[in-house]
Amino acid sequence: MRIYNAIEAKITEALKPTFLEITDNSAKHAGHSGAHPEGESHFALVVVSEAFEGLNRVARQRLVYAAIAQEMTDHIHALELKTQTPAERNV
Repeated sequence: MRIYNAIEAKITEALKPTFLEITDNSAKHAGHSGAHPEGESHFALVVVSEAFEGLNRVARQRLVYAAIAQEMTDHIHALELKTQTPAERNV
């Protein structure tokens, strides 16, 4: 849970999400290229934040990647992102 906890802390600090869901999908990728035997290599995130207001999908993803840059470099092999504003979440 070391990487999970780092993702949670860094996203929370950087983006102040109103909703954050982190799913570790590493078990689904066991034995695949880039999968770590100890897990925590493949994640799916749903991030809802006012920080995304007025930004396109790519700009939103860049904010997430910037927040967890160290984890992306050191451990995360795959990251699935869903980024929304609070207004988009409530639609």
